[in-house]
Amino acid sequence: MLDVKNLAVAFGDIEPLSSVSFSLKRGEILGIVGESGSGKSLTALSIIGLLHLQGGRITRGQITFEGQELTQLAEKDYRKLRGGRIGLITQNPMTSLDPLQKIGSQLDSVIKLHLGFSQAQARERTVELLDSLRIPDAALICERYPHQMSGGMKQRIVIAMALAADPDLLIADEPTTALDVTVQAQIIMLLKKLVKERDLALILITHDMSVVAQTCDKVVVMYAGRAIEQGSVQYIFHGAQHPYTQALIKCIPHGLSKGQKLTGIRGTVPTVKNYPKGCAFHPRCDRAIAICSQQQPALIAASDAVVACHLVGESA
Repeated sequence: MLDVKNLAVAFGDIEPLSSVSFSLKRGEILGIVGESGSGKSLTALSIIGLLHLQGGRITRGQITFEGQELTQLAEKDYRKLRGGRIGLITQNPMTSLDPLQKIGSQLDSVIKLHLGFSQAQARERTVELLDSLRIPDAALICERYPHQMSGGMKQRIVIAMALAADPDLLIADEPTTALDVTVQAQIIMLLKKLVKERDLALILITHDMSVVAQTCDKVVVMYAGRAIEQGSVQYIFHGAQHPYTQALIKCIPHGLSKGQKLTGIRGTVPTVKNYPKGCAFHPRCDRAIAICSQQQPALIAASDAVVACHLVGESA
């Protein structure tokens, strides 16, 4: 359904995103993981055609959605895809919902725009959609404003808005960040259920490796604007070879005894203007060798995955 090849993004003469490639089939959930500043959200904005709103542009690469090349698509054509065949779920529902409009009106407008329904038809579909997401008293919810609902309920409304026009692809950008653990679990279960029942493709952007383990089929690990390792979720959690991926997994607080310290990764993600020469992770890597600071590693095949590391494969 979706094929991203060698994607690169620039803001002026600065290139915060380079060499990002992955593919996604219908019915699959792809997790894109990494620390803040790794380029996850820029990748999502590139796919959905909203990069220009932040002053960015795609400089290299291809984004093919069901056979259609998107990088050269005119804005008027992108509007038909965005919110229609490609839905976006944001991490903060309060930035997605208009505080001055009732919930029903906001959902109705999406349905009328993309499906051409009348007002009566749109409202009927809105209520059906909210019911399908197990939102109680759907007709009553339609008459409420966003501030009258809990965070978890607002996030369900945002998901309903993304599903309103029956999309083929959903992009969920940190959809559980602002929610408590119980509600997070409910949202993750809901997304998995939607993918299975509607045969959608889902890109789940997150920094939470435990969410990835529960949810995804495939994983792309990003660091400093590059995809540095990718493979099946089984490979990532049981056979990852890149030191950064291994470090991320070690940070999961699993099976700790009282008094045992949490594992962390020393240092911070470099800023775009200060990407180091060679492998961007080498200043934080405990296994770095001389070539790591001089030459950027290329992606190479490793088992059923690809990884960019001088310690792996032939380059080792």
